[in-house]
Amino acid sequence: MADHEGGTGVRQLTRRGAATRARILQAAAQLMYARGVAATTLDDVRAVSGTSKSQLYRNFPDKEALVRDVIALQAQQLLADQHQQLQRLRSLRGLERWRDAMVQSSTLRNGSYRCPLGSLANELAEQSAEARVALAEHFQTWESLLEQGLSRMVESGVLRGGADPAKLATSLMAALQGGYLLAQVAHDAEPMGIALDMAIDHVKSYAADHA
Repeated sequence: MADHEGGTGVRQLTRRGAATRARILQAAAQLMYARGVAATTLDDVRAVSGTSKSQLYRNFPDKEALVRDVIALQAQQLLADQHQQLQRLRSLRGLERWRDAMVQSSTLRNGSYRCPLGSLANELAEQSAEARVALAEHFQTWESLLEQGLSRMVESGVLRGGADPAKLATSLMAALQGGYLLAQVAHDAEPMGIALDMAIDHVKSYAADHA
C-alpha cells in the first residue's frame, strides 16, 4: 500500500512508510552523533538504514531536512528523559541525584561522552541559522526544567529567597555542557562530575539554615 495524500494536503504515511522513515531518522541520528553531521552522507544513512535511494528522498528531500528532524528527534528523547528526572526536583539531594544520573549516562555512550544536543550545536550553530534557533529553544526548555525545580526549592524554603533560580539554572547548564566537553577530551566522566559538583556547591551556598 503506497503512501497517500490526506485531505489537508499533508502527506500521510502508512504504517510501513512510518517505520521506514523512523528507521532512516534513527540511523541518521546515530551516525551524526558518532561521526558528526558534516562527515555523515546521505549514502551512509541509506546504507545503515537499509533503505533505497527513492525511500530516502521520499522522506527527506535533502540533507538539510534530515538534519532538521535529527535535531528534533534528539531533543525529544533527551528532554523526555530530563523531564522525568527533573519534574519533581525540590531538594538539594534531588539535585545531587540528577548530577549522578548525568555523569553515569555520559559513560554509556560508546566512549564518546558527548551531549546529543551539544554536539549538534557545536557543529551547526555557526553553519545554519535555522539549526541554531531550534537548538537554542531546546536548550532553553532544558534549562527551564532546572529553573522550575530550583524555584520549587525557593518556594519550599530549601533555598533562601535571595537565590535566583534562572541564574542558578544557567550556571548548572554551563557546568554540564562544559563538563561534557572536558569528558569528551579526557575520555573520562570525572571532569563533568567535578564541574557539576562546583555548580551545585554554589546552589548550596543559598541553602536555608535548616536545609
